[in-house]
Amino acid sequence: VVEALAQAGGILLYHSVPNPESVFVFLTTINNAKFRKPIVPGDQLKLEVEILKLKSKYSYISGKAFVDGELVAEAEIMASFTNREELNERE
Repeated sequence: VVEALAQAGGILLYHSVPNPESVFVFLTTINNAKFRKPIVPGDQLKLEVEILKLKSKYSYISGKAFVDGELVAEAEIMASFTNREELNERE
């Protein structure tokens, strides 16, 4: 579930940063992850992610997962950014 929230947050970030194709985003921290109710195979998750802070080198995201309208999990996620060109220069 936390992985799903992180991926949904990554998609939101992709659509929120300028020139997303030039930026590499990676997960750096997960804080305050809480599982409120059991989740079982067959449950349909509704994910909600929100950018709490967006800076040039990092972002904080809040993520919540719901089943049948009930909060089942939540987490705060930090992602960092680097320029793809800088990443290629290191190789």
